[in-house]
Amino acid sequence: MEDALKKVIRDFPDYPKPGIVFKDISPILGDMKLYGEVIKALVDQIRELKVDAIVGVESRGFWFGPSIAHQLNIPFVPIRKKGKLPGEKLSYAYDLEYGSAEIEMQTGCLSKGARVLVHDDLLATGGTATAAAELVRLAGAETVGFAFLVHLTFLNAQNSLKNVSNTIISLVNY
Repeated sequence: MEDALKKVIRDFPDYPKPGIVFKDISPILGDMKLYGEVIKALVDQIRELKVDAIVGVESRGFWFGPSIAHQLNIPFVPIRKKGKLPGEKLSYAYDLEYGSAEIEMQTGCLSKGARVLVHDDLLATGGTATAAAELVRLAGAETVGFAFLVHLTFLNAQNSLKNVSNTIISLVNY
């Protein structure tokens, strides 16, 4: 799986700012056979965690998260940037490698004590994933793992995520 993904993931140097190499996973969406294989590979690893819900982080966490949740027959809960969700919300502000952000999740989407997996497309410094896990905690649920397509291992985000869960799934490592 890793070799197949590395063949289609494109690098865009100096995006969104100098020194950053953006990993573009969008070509996977042009190959539904590969997309299905990605979903299956993630589901096979996530299934054994016996999670009650998947939370996915805007926006590329929405590309695969709902399909994973569908295959597992569990809810998908979107986490979005501040101001994008209606109704009562939980909110969490955090710092990124090139700025700051605030994310939100609607209240009542997760049951108290639910076992939750946080999904996003890429693990870089871990700020967004850690913030998503904080929203899960604020909702009264537990983050039991993280799943990513791409993990930039040289940034060592796994060290901070392990404060939340030792389960960090990725299909491609750089």
